[in-house]
Amino acid sequence: MIKVYVKKQANYPIKASEIKNNLKDFFKKQGIVSDAQVSVAIVGEKKMLEISKKYLKDKKVHNVLSFTHEGSKGEFVYPPGERIDLGEIIVCYPKAIEEAQAESKKVADKINELIRHAGMHLMGIHH
Repeated sequence: MIKVYVKKQANYPIKASEIKNNLKDFFKKQGIVSDAQVSVAIVGEKKMLEISKKYLKDKKVHNVLSFTHEGSKGEFVYPPGERIDLGEIIVCYPKAIEEAQAESKKVADKINELIRHAGMHLMGIHH
């Protein structure tokens, strides 16, 4: 079973249940059938900038970031029976709104697109 934990600010009108279901379906389609977990945070620009400065050493407000479980490097080698920690996905809500408007998309669709993109990174698939 894939567990998805979502943390978001209350004033961001995005449904956590939709994020969870979409991400679970995405990982299943990618072949993850083991017990796994992933965290998703929907944050504002200030928090995203803070994270960028701390972990990427840049001063950029990214639309989405992903961080794998420390040391896994996308290679999921865990003892049998343990839950795989896929990592964490962080989405900047204001940036997603901006991009959704520019691309004539619904905000929820853009957020799910960004989350799937970050999910690929968590699995070691990069562009």
